[in-house]
Amino acid sequence: MAVLVFGTVTLDTVETPRRRVEDVLGGSGVYAAIAASFFGNTVRLVGVVGADFPQTYTAILETHGIDLQGLTRVEDGKSFRWGGRYTEDFNVRDTLFTELNVIEGFQPVLPETYKEAPYLFLANNSPASQLSIIEQTTHPKLVVCDTMDFWINEEREALEALLARVDVLVLNDSEARLLTGDANVVRAAETILRYGPERVIVKKGEHGAISITESSYFNAPAYPIRQVADPTGAGDSFAGGMMGYLASVEDTSEEAIRSAMVYGAVVASFNIEDFSINRQKRVQFSEISSRYRELQDAVRF
Repeated sequence: MAVLVFGTVTLDTVETPRRRVEDVLGGSGVYAAIAASFFGNTVRLVGVVGADFPQTYTAILETHGIDLQGLTRVEDGKSFRWGGRYTEDFNVRDTLFTELNVIEGFQPVLPETYKEAPYLFLANNSPASQLSIIEQTTHPKLVVCDTMDFWINEEREALEALLARVDVLVLNDSEARLLTGDANVVRAAETILRYGPERVIVKKGEHGAISITESSYFNAPAYPIRQVADPTGAGDSFAGGMMGYLASVEDTSEEAIRSAMVYGAVVASFNIEDFSINRQKRVQFSEISSRYRELQDAVRF
């Protein structure tokens, strides 16, 4: 089945206590699309880059079978750039710079072949542009979106309008608290359900993720990684892996979403083992299946 991913395609500079890399391939759309591609789906990416975006990076995306008809190249523009620095425990990240460039004012227009995609993942982006993607599609089966603190603070009204149109909201624990003003993550997720989503998935980093609906609760574990290289894009890889699995089984039931969250956690575990998408380029599906079974054994009681 087809998965449509709308998100950023960026050139990242990342610093950790052990290494620094510049202008590496990144962005919410990139991480999510590559993660979704592991499950044998047609993945269609919507985003924008500048003339400085390396053709080698475009080739990497195509190698993963990602449809790039929806990737706009602005020949007189510069690509979105972001820089961040992590502390020793990787739980704290400082943003060094953000250069929106071609992202600013971008209004996505879907190719005709994209409009009937049944599975939509709206990765972190402005709520107005995320909503425009929904309005250009025809009867999607599942709409999942992500957001961040900037949009919660700066575009609250637009975000609330978006939440009324999505099936699942994915966000991290600090964002859930910010959106609701409630320090308790479970209560915060329950409050978010009143905005419109049928399900709220709260990411908790190395502590996994929880899913809450009006009638269910599920806690998906994180896969234990002993040496983290770069956690950038882990949340997007989680969501992309989840969407990829759901599209592959063509099922959005509670049971399927629980399995999808564990698959998402596994795909994210590979992402953090190297910088950019370097580890993802080498991942085989047999490795994903193996770690999935390990997590199954870890939580069985």
